[in-house]
Amino acid sequence: MSDLGSATVVDGGQTVPAPAAARRVGVRRAVLTLAVVAVGIIGLDSLTKELATNSLEGHSPVKLLGGAVYLSFTRNGGAAWSIGSGYTFVFPIVALAVAVWIGWMARKLRSLPWAVALGLILGGALGNMVDRLFRTPGAFSGHVVDFISLFNPYGQRFPIFNVADMALTFGVILAILLEFTGRMRDGTRATAQNSGAPKSGEKSE
Repeated sequence: MSDLGSATVVDGGQTVPAPAAARRVGVRRAVLTLAVVAVGIIGLDSLTKELATNSLEGHSPVKLLGGAVYLSFTRNGGAAWSIGSGYTFVFPIVALAVAVWIGWMARKLRSLPWAVALGLILGGALGNMVDRLFRTPGAFSGHVVDFISLFNPYGQRFPIFNVADMALTFGVILAILLEFTGRMRDGTRATAQNSGAPKSGEKSE
């Protein structure tokens, strides 16, 4: 229920200023978008890893797109190119820290593009964390399933990766682009240096 004359709305049985109610709606929509993206990435990542484990493990790489992409099964205890494989327990801790940071950031999140970016990062971090926690050889030391290799079947030119890695990469790239274009997480634009650009506090699309 709304009252345009007094600029108030009824929210949960309480009358609150319309701007405050609009902020609540914006935050809820952004957080929902973040959650849907993150859950979708985790689900897709888990599904593709299970398919890769069942169909690729123990088999020769599958060549796709004339050799631009290979499906090559591997288990990775470290980061890219197996860096840090002796410190596998560190990676789930880092992923948990990322999840906590994103949860804290979501309190004032109103920008849908930022919601997508953070959802991709969260989904990617948690997707690989699931492997670290539940796959062999054991909890906090599990090896991540990787199966996508570019231009070579064994990752010589580019590290073999998975859906979670792609989500993390695209999420970080999107976040950097949003920062450089002045789009704030609360849905406003940063102060522009030229008079023709949107001013600080102006809602972004």
